[in-house]
Amino acid sequence: MRRSKAFAGFALSAAAALALSACGGGGGGGNGAPTGDVKSWATAQGEKNGAYSAPQVPQSNDTISVITDKPWNSYNNGTADASNSYNSFINVATLQSPFMLDGNNKVILNKDLMDSVEVTNQNPQTIVWKINPKAVWSDGVPVDCKDFYLAWLSNNGAAKDFSTASTTGYEQMQAPTCSDNGKTVTTVFTSPFSDWKSLFDITSNNLLPAHIVEQKTGIADITKLTPTSPPDQLKKAADFWNNGWKGFDKSIDLSDGPYVIDGWVQNQSITLVRNPKWWGNPGGPAKITVKWARDLVAQAQALQNNEVQVQFSAQPDANGSDKLKSLSSQGVTYAATPGLSFEHLDLNFKNPLFQDEAVRKAFFQCVNRNELVDKLIKPIESDAKPAGALMFFPGEQGLPDNYSDKSTGNANQAKQTLQAAGWQFGPDGVATKNGQRLAFSISHTDIPRRTQTVQLIQSECKAAGFDIADKTDPNFLNGPVSAGQYDVALFAWSQAPFKSSSISVYKTGGGQNWQGLTAPAADQAFTQALAQTSQEAAIPYYQQAEKAISETYGTLPLFNTPNQWAFAQGMKGVYYQSYNGALWDANEWQKTS
Repeated sequence: MRRSKAFAGFALSAAAALALSACGGGGGGGNGAPTGDVKSWATAQGEKNGAYSAPQVPQSNDTISVITDKPWNSYNNGTADASNSYNSFINVATLQSPFMLDGNNKVILNKDLMDSVEVTNQNPQTIVWKINPKAVWSDGVPVDCKDFYLAWLSNNGAAKDFSTASTTGYEQMQAPTCSDNGKTVTTVFTSPFSDWKSLFDITSNNLLPAHIVEQKTGIADITKLTPTSPPDQLKKAADFWNNGWKGFDKSIDLSDGPYVIDGWVQNQSITLVRNPKWWGNPGGPAKITVKWARDLVAQAQALQNNEVQVQFSAQPDANGSDKLKSLSSQGVTYAATPGLSFEHLDLNFKNPLFQDEAVRKAFFQCVNRNELVDKLIKPIESDAKPAGALMFFPGEQGLPDNYSDKSTGNANQAKQTLQAAGWQFGPDGVATKNGQRLAFSISHTDIPRRTQTVQLIQSECKAAGFDIADKTDPNFLNGPVSAGQYDVALFAWSQAPFKSSSISVYKTGGGQNWQGLTAPAADQAFTQALAQTSQEAAIPYYQQAEKAISETYGTLPLFNTPNQWAFAQGMKGVYYQSYNGALWDANEWQKTS
């Protein structure tokens, strides 16, 4: 899943601080890949002086086929029930934002979409966004201020009918004002927002065509609609924004990027073709087809059989990675790096079992995160360690470790915690209290590594008195998780370099706080963090929030999941998987043989 509208954070300058390293792959030269350490691959050809413009590349009639883990299902990736990485992995090629993330997750200005973005006043914080005069949607309608206004209206939280994943940043923004025939947008903030570069929308790719909402609802001018407008008008706009862009409809799923969606077969594939209205330098491949397979070994076999030329995974496993590495003799280039995602367990506070702090604490104690990392992650990324935090990543300034003393992997310690709280143990070893068995399920998608994770946890916690069932649901991320329909949820949060994204997940009542976690001290720290004028000044408050959340024993980070990708001999330009997947620079791809 993805944290939207600002989805974790470090300095906005040179990707400040993730330490990226090649793990089990790299090299190139003969395959069209750059030589040297994999980190050097992360800069796209069109990137220069902190900005990106699509470069001139040879155009071909080639179709390049790609495979990854899970399917795309929504053009609007900003709703609470659709916000996930696999939508962004496609939308990044079709929906633009003022700023973008390169392969090092460095925040750079998108010069194809924007002429400039400038902070013109610090008190009140005022930002002027000048849109490229040439920018148009794939139906020829200009990209303009209305699109920015729709993003604000749908995400600011005051218009309650919009089911947004997060209001962070937008709730501090006054209604945008439009000038220069809609090509200039001015935003004023009621209080400083240091992560302002995350807005409109670097992570969820949901700067959407407002004129489509107008056409489908009969609203004459979206900028005349405010949170205090007649409820029936707001509901019309919200109902379409929430539901109208689910699935695929070529007439409304427009593009302002180098590619446009041309076809979709649900749960099978999606096809992108060059956007005929694109005003920048055209993309290299004429067509890109993306397929899905939950099993990384199956993805590797597709690459081996030349059914696909590019493979990337946000959820790699040891078996699949070994298979991909074995294809080097066929000229396949493989690489893996630490990613901006972390696997975690969320305990649902609506479950009476987890209203007992001793149960939550004992569960943390019996989970052996070192064993999980050793068996599931180190074969892919040899220097991996258990995750120490929810909002900070390895190598980052201020990284705390709030969990190594709470998740000890000690079943005897967990059993003692339960006994002290009045839990007793029956002949089958399962703890009981007041006639209730300590039995619950862990829900997750059908990714093989998650099944392995649950199997290990079942084994680790059985000796402590836990009866844990495995509940596999391929559609778990497409509704049940956001509806809170689980005992314990196992999934990954994917975070761009903006910590404010975490607020919607951990703040009391937050739009993505589906487990019902409450930590008043964290709420206060988040408020203070948002009031800072720089990300550096906000770090101590995010550290305070981290500590307060860890003390609830409500969510347990397991490990950071590696990004992993591979490509066939003769491919050029597939240099790095970024936060937004492999297609972030698909317009630069070339098939040289």
